[in-house]
Amino acid sequence: MTAQILPYQKLSLDDFHNIIQLRIAVFVVEQNCPYQDLDGKDKKAFHLMLKNDEGKLVGTARILPAGVSYNEVSIGRVASHPDHRKEQLGHAIMTVSMQFIQDLWPGSDVRISAQSHLCAYYAKHGFVKTGKEYLEDDIPHSEMLFVFNKS
Repeated sequence: MTAQILPYQKLSLDDFHNIIQLRIAVFVVEQNCPYQDLDGKDKKAFHLMLKNDEGKLVGTARILPAGVSYNEVSIGRVASHPDHRKEQLGHAIMTVSMQFIQDLWPGSDVRISAQSHLCAYYAKHGFVKTGKEYLEDDIPHSEMLFVFNKS
């Protein structure tokens, strides 16, 4: 596996197509949730691409600078290819994303909007629930926060 993170402006057309294709396959088709994926934030984001040894995109996430979705940096659109779920790619995606954030914005807190059934997964990466729970596209979500230890 190889991980690469690029700003939107440096993505090739093929890379962006593959990212959107994977996100639609997971969030729209697999989760049966029609929603507007292209929300304008991709242009402000850094995009993580996790590719297998054959160069196929098997995981993705987008990292948004502070001020785009929240006051804090945020990670969203975390998706892994259904055929590769047993490989625990989500943990690799989060580890690489969090390292990238701390390298680019040292000491930054990170806020996410997590599908509620995945809160325990995100807790393994240091995120805690803020207590804000809501429906987003008819799917229960919980706001979670990673607080960088500033001591």
